[in-house]
Amino acid sequence: MEEASERVRGPVWARETTKRRSALTREAILDAALGLADAEGLAAVSIRRVAAELGARAMSLYSHIERKEDLLDLMYDHVAGEMYLVGELPSGWREGVLAISRSTRETMLRHPWMVDLAGQRPRIGPNGMRHGEQSLVALAELDLDAESKWRILTAADDYTLGHVIREVLDRGAPRRDGFTQAERDTVLQPYIARLMESGEFPNLAPLLRTGVAGADDNFERGLKWLLDGISAELSLP
Repeated sequence: MEEASERVRGPVWARETTKRRSALTREAILDAALGLADAEGLAAVSIRRVAAELGARAMSLYSHIERKEDLLDLMYDHVAGEMYLVGELPSGWREGVLAISRSTRETMLRHPWMVDLAGQRPRIGPNGMRHGEQSLVALAELDLDAESKWRILTAADDYTLGHVIREVLDRGAPRRDGFTQAERDTVLQPYIARLMESGEFPNLAPLLRTGVAGADDNFERGLKWLLDGISAELSLP
C-alpha cells in the first residue's frame, strides 16, 4: 500500500526537497546509497547506514527524502539512466532492440541488486520513461500499432531480465554459499558423475560431460531466437 505522502504529493521525482539548512544534497545521499548497494547488496541500504557513510545524522536525510522507499526509487531510476544509449541507435529495428537489451543487461550486471528492486513495486521515474521512449524509437520504422510495439519490447525486456536474474544468482553464489566456483565444482563433480552413471539422465549426461556455452553466448543466441520468432509471427523485415 502506498504511503500517504506519495498519494498526496506524488512520486519522489516530482517533489521538491524540503527547504531546510543542510550541507547534504540529494545527489550525495544517492551516491552513498548506490555505493553501499554495489559493495554489499541492497540489504545494506538503510537511512541510518547511508547517513553514517556521509558522516551525518539520520534525521538530516529527511530534508531530501521522506522514507527509504523514496531512496530506492531514486536508485532504481538512476541506474535506468545508465541503460540509456547516447547517440543514434543502430539502423534496423532488430539491431536497435539488440543494442538496448545488451545495454540493459550490462547495466544490471554492474548493479546486481537491481534484480531485487525489479521484483518490487513498479518504479516509473524520468530515466525509466526515457528508456521506454528510446525502446519505442527502435521500433519506429515498423508499420505496427502502439500495442504491438509494446508487446515486442515487453518480450525483449522479460527475456533480458530473466537472463540477468540467472547470471546474478550464479555470480553471487560464492558470496552467498561461502565457497568459490572452483570449490563448488570440486564438490559437485563426483555427485554429478554418479548421477550420469546411473543411466537415469540420458539426455542431460552429454551436456554435463562436455559443458555448455557461456552466458554471453547464450544471451545473444537466445535473444536472436526471440527476435526471429517475433519477425516470423508478425511478418517483419
